[in-house]
Amino acid sequence: MPLRLIFMGTPDFAVPALIELAARGHDIAAVYTRAAKPAGRGMGVQVTQVEREARRLALRVETPANFRSEEAQGAFRAYDAEAAIVVAYGLILPKPVLDAPPLGCFNIHASLLPRWRGAAPINRAIMAGDAESGVTIMKMNEGLDTGDIAMIERLAIAPDTTAGELHDALSRLGADAMLRALAALERGTLQFTPQPAAGVTYAEKILKHETRIDWSRPWQQVHNHIRGLSPFPGAWFEIDGVRVKALRSTRGAGGGRPGEVLDDRLTISCGDGAVRLTAVQRAGKQPMTADEFLRGTAVKAGTQFI
Repeated sequence: MPLRLIFMGTPDFAVPALIELAARGHDIAAVYTRAAKPAGRGMGVQVTQVEREARRLALRVETPANFRSEEAQGAFRAYDAEAAIVVAYGLILPKPVLDAPPLGCFNIHASLLPRWRGAAPINRAIMAGDAESGVTIMKMNEGLDTGDIAMIERLAIAPDTTAGELHDALSRLGADAMLRALAALERGTLQFTPQPAAGVTYAEKILKHETRIDWSRPWQQVHNHIRGLSPFPGAWFEIDGVRVKALRSTRGAGGGRPGEVLDDRLTISCGDGAVRLTAVQRAGKQPMTADEFLRGTAVKAGTQFI
């Protein structure tokens, strides 16, 4: 039998799970998401990706600022949902909310818990050079991604995979895993395993000062930094006072001073080895290949990037 659910999510990462749950016939009593806010150059009010999809599916949408009040908690309980599905929602759920659905609140987390608990697991996994990632279906508790594990699905990270590519793959994988977890929950066969104490790491939010490329680091770390922040927020450098995001890179040949351009193909020397930039984005412009960039910007060997 389909379950009566509350869905809670905000960015595009959560949309595939919402679509799949609705398509499989689950009764989605309400969709909780963050409130619309000004965005873009015109600062027009922009609803979340989840709200846009919920409206398309003709589902009821709730956008509370938080769940601290009894009113907000009571409204949540009034939907009489059997379970809640939480995907990158962005608000803390207090114990009265976590305890309201009789079957529990279940989260899709984009890492192999307990590795990379926290806000930016996809970026941090790539920046750290991890060879694999995945999704964890977790029954939520009051801790930060500390709940019992119901299911884990693994996914290899290729050497040049970007955060955007991994994001999209894990979004689809998470939706599929949640469907299978709920099917087991309906049958009464879903089992839970406490997270191990060993191997805990935290994926802190990406801060602005981290995004600038440090050419003095080894090429592999620079490469991981670039792909771990691509396409957003983007690792960047400056040339002639203009900020340029590096969106894709690969290993380059040669060596020199950190930040020195080594050839006419955007190969840049690092502290150890070199990277070759293959896709970039000038401030205020669209992404482009390195060849397209070089047709409009003369970058000679010996140029120093900062």
